[in-house]
Amino acid sequence: MRISTGQMFQQNTNSILEKQSATNTIMAQISSGKRVNTAGDDPVAAIGIDNLKQKNALVDQFVKNIDYATNHIQQAESQLGQADTLAGSMKELVLRGANGSMTTAERQVIADDMRQSLEQLMSIANTKDESGNYIFAGNKTNSAPFAFDNNDQVVYSGDSGIRKSNIAAGVQVNTNVAGDAAFMNAANAMGDYGVNYSSTQQGDFVVSSAKITNSTSYVDNNYTYTFEFTDDGAGGLNVEVKDSASPTANIVSAASTFDASVPVKFNGMAVKIDGEPKANDSFSIKEQPQVSIFDTFSKAIALFENGDEAQTPAGQSELAQLLNNIDSGVNQMSQQRSVTGNSLKALQQYSDNHTDEKLINTSALSRLEDLDLASAITEFEKQQLALNAVSSVFSKISSTSLFDYI
Repeated sequence: MRISTGQMFQQNTNSILEKQSATNTIMAQISSGKRVNTAGDDPVAAIGIDNLKQKNALVDQFVKNIDYATNHIQQAESQLGQADTLAGSMKELVLRGANGSMTTAERQVIADDMRQSLEQLMSIANTKDESGNYIFAGNKTNSAPFAFDNNDQVVYSGDSGIRKSNIAAGVQVNTNVAGDAAFMNAANAMGDYGVNYSSTQQGDFVVSSAKITNSTSYVDNNYTYTFEFTDDGAGGLNVEVKDSASPTANIVSAASTFDASVPVKFNGMAVKIDGEPKANDSFSIKEQPQVSIFDTFSKAIALFENGDEAQTPAGQSELAQLLNNIDSGVNQMSQQRSVTGNSLKALQQYSDNHTDEKLINTSALSRLEDLDLASAITEFEKQQLALNAVSSVFSKISSTSLFDYI
């Protein structure tokens, strides 16, 4: 078989290029430390490598989300802890102010101290994060959520929005605590209604509960109900309940013998009165299923600032109600703090899971793409030797001419 000069040159050139390509591939592997640098190096392994890298990228994003959520939840938890401690101190001041041995001037000092603490509590509720966003404002993070209105009552201008962060596939965690859930919507310790005691009260009594007990017969008419005690002429008392209908109030519970052991029932409601009212005493109740810890403390401050009102029968009854509502408000903050604690625990657990997952993925990735350096160097030397041999042979053959034999 005849081989033309062109064929010979082409075959030798192809052989040299093939050896150079193999050598360059091994050099690239040694330089990168990776066995698979392109899909052409190992198509099957390349698919697995790509999948593992995508998984690691997703894990890295989850870890970033966890770090973000952890920072914000830790800040909320810390502020709620400070608020809890401050509210406990303010309750102690209320108890001191309720002491009958206190003078008017001493109660004023307590009121001044409580007002400063109330402003500090407001400052905590209006805390900003590192980005300048209000952490207790729900989704309205650009403006302060709590402020005093013209009636010196605290109003909430945020919303109930909860921001969430993806921390694993199909798993989300709350990254904030809404201000209304933390400070505004504590359950009324008495139930569904709040009490307004009359300044003319003479008897020693408190309303211990005012609840809706039969929702099917209850009519929500937004009335204020007034309870009036009268002498029954036999050494006891009658109690009558009227609504606030206009222009003429309706009697919703006719005058009947008052028994402190039996709740007064009407309109699907039950009102429990403890103590000993006196004839001509009265009080009113209005629907108020939730109370604000801010307004609860504001009412206590106003009571202490109003001379000796805290020592009147009505003042003592109101203080009893306020102390119960302070406990309810503190419990509300503690519950929200517990929620943040549970979230932090879950975040740590998922963070540990992602660390383990990243370790497993990285180990599998290493097996697929990492280079056995010793074997690669041996193979490189073999390819280098083969390339040199091919180049040497081609050099000699290419310089041969027919004229050398003439």
